[in-house]
Amino acid sequence: MKRESPSWSGPSARSTPEVAAARLRLLAEASSALASGLDAEEALRRLARVVVPHLADACVVDVVEGEGLRRLTVTDRDAERALRVLPGGLLPGPDYSSAALAKVLRGAGPVMITEFSIPVPGDSLYAAQWALYRVLGAESALIVPMHVRRQVLGALTFVRRAPAAPFDEQEQALAADLGHRAGLALDNARLYALQQHTAEQLQLSLLPDLTGLAHLQLAARYVAARERAEVGGDWYDAFPLPDGSAILAIGDVVGHDLAAAVRMGQLRNILRALAFDSGDDPAGVMTRLDKVMQGLTSIELVTAVVARIETPADRPWRFHWTNAGHPPPLLAQPDGRTVLLEEGHAPILGVDPALSRETATIALPSGSTLLFYTDGLIERPGEDIGRGLTRLRQHAAALAREPLAVFRDDLLTRLSDDQHDDIAVLALRVP
Repeated sequence: MKRESPSWSGPSARSTPEVAAARLRLLAEASSALASGLDAEEALRRLARVVVPHLADACVVDVVEGEGLRRLTVTDRDAERALRVLPGGLLPGPDYSSAALAKVLRGAGPVMITEFSIPVPGDSLYAAQWALYRVLGAESALIVPMHVRRQVLGALTFVRRAPAAPFDEQEQALAADLGHRAGLALDNARLYALQQHTAEQLQLSLLPDLTGLAHLQLAARYVAARERAEVGGDWYDAFPLPDGSAILAIGDVVGHDLAAAVRMGQLRNILRALAFDSGDDPAGVMTRLDKVMQGLTSIELVTAVVARIETPADRPWRFHWTNAGHPPPLLAQPDGRTVLLEEGHAPILGVDPALSRETATIALPSGSTLLFYTDGLIERPGEDIGRGLTRLRQHAAALAREPLAVFRDDLLTRLSDDQHDDIAVLALRVP
């Protein structure tokens, strides 16, 4: 098989400024690949594709995972060779291995290999590396750590097949720089993922337990955004009042971070105290909430619907609500008719606590479903909100006779296929 001429061969044929410019371009492209998203593993795969074949014939990315090592990707200028090394396998940890890779992971720094000796029995990591070098046809290899703050998170292995083309000092420095940048990208992504996981768990812990309202058939769910995996201030609540009625509420605190989740929990607790103690109608509770929010918290803008459900045994249930800049609740009836409850609408919380708010009231038809939701369920980038509301009404009509849990789950499945924001939903089924 005829050997391809690598793009890094023959530096003497070019002037030193050309070589330096080419390496700077490679570094810029690699930095762009690492900074192109928060998915660190995909960024490392892009990095491997950038450096092959400009710096090496092959690039192997290994990341530390628990006590072991995971081979994330193998990129080779010869695709057939890469297919013979399947990534994703868990390799033994470096603690008791004499392999060069193990030494790098233990903190030895970059290591270049030009002689590949047969591994000693019992050293499984060494054996795995030796098999890798054979498959890739390595004549020289350069292993650099992916490190940050004195912690090694993995390693990049650069492989060349040309016997007379070992890595020179400048290329070793370039490779070490790439390893450091890759470590920073991996560390940043892990820290971001940890923060988002913490925020999501906090938000889920702050959402209410609805089992205390046994006389109401309720179904609720919170779904984090898919693309950004960001946590926001979407929330819902339901709790009984001393007179036997119940408060249902849903809202959205501006923001998509841990602070928004914390503010959401703070606002929900304030609403509970005000509604339970004051005895006000929904408009009065919302006005009080606006005043307290602006006077005692740092919460800036909030959309919300606050409602009270009266459930007498001898006459139709009554629904009283007020809306502060939030998408209108939806009433879906068993015969397929749907109504957007657009009355009682006023500006969002955080604008002016002196604004006048009104409470709207309707009787709830038997067997109907009342749906509260946040804008993530209906909004799509670049699309008019009216289309989202129409889509919601169509699917709700089709599901109106289904059991409430099915209604909730299927509605989320049908409307969250292109989800860009958090979603909270709260549904009530009238007996």
